[in-house]
Amino acid sequence: MFEIVAKSGDARVGILKTKHGEFETPLFLPVATKASIKTLTPKEAWDTGCRGIIINSLHLYRRGIAYVVKAGGIHSFMKWKGFVVSDSGGFQPIKKFPCNACDEGVEFSMPDGEKMLFTPEKAMEVQERLGVDIAMALDDCPPFPSPQERISLAVDRTIKWAFSCQGGGRFAILQGGIYKEERERCAKKLSQLNFDGFAIGGLCIGESKEEMYEMVKATIPHLPEEKPRHLMGVGSPEDIVKCISLGIDIFDSAFPTRNARHGTVFTEKGRINLGRAKVKGDVIQEGCECYTCKNFSLDYLN
Repeated sequence: MFEIVAKSGDARVGILKTKHGEFETPLFLPVATKASIKTLTPKEAWDTGCRGIIINSLHLYRRGIAYVVKAGGIHSFMKWKGFVVSDSGGFQPIKKFPCNACDEGVEFSMPDGEKMLFTPEKAMEVQERLGVDIAMALDDCPPFPSPQERISLAVDRTIKWAFSCQGGGRFAILQGGIYKEERERCAKKLSQLNFDGFAIGGLCIGESKEEMYEMVKATIPHLPEEKPRHLMGVGSPEDIVKCISLGIDIFDSAFPTRNARHGTVFTEKGRINLGRAKVKGDVIQEGCECYTCKNFSLDYLN
């Protein structure tokens, strides 16, 4: 599923092989939680150079996936030509989503009030029915900050659940908070299981950048060199560059679309806040070939 074609220090260039094509890494996945990227159509996202997206299977299951299945799967449903990664839903308890983690899985309420349990097995079944290219194992992601006892429990649950989620086209998610020993324990255990890749979760949720980088550094040496590494929820330009240098191959985040909606432009010279009166000019980014830079000025955007 993954081939490394070049290395520079710990940074890698690779080819990720999926049912919907082969894609060069490092790469970034915009968030399409409910099969829709906010403010962008699938074609518009594709035209930016985006070739993969990440959806959330728990959100889609809660709303009902019968329509997705009837359409022939997530790609046909949303008219997406690239590959699709699905998060399993373990992150949702810390996102003001009506659910809670327990030893058996994630408990949540359906829109009609019915109580449901998303077990590891159910999480994989739903993702299979959606027809995604890469399915994430169910994990337990505690909020930040959490005491080490809660983090240790999350690692125990994540490892236990992973045994039921193994298989081709599936990634394990690693937890451990900001505790190096827990990160290492989780990575060592999960790397022994049958997964095509590994995702580092539970970061960029309140800890400092230095703590995040240290946890990535602590985790990567215990993961198989030949398999892809995904850092979940991380999307700022500086974080992406830093974590590529640490050996990360795949990123996902709502960071770019969220910032764009609030009037922030990212250029080689840094951020531009369009809400400031002094922002003006003809060129957004000299030499950029994207649709916006080729057709519009800062004056127009402002």
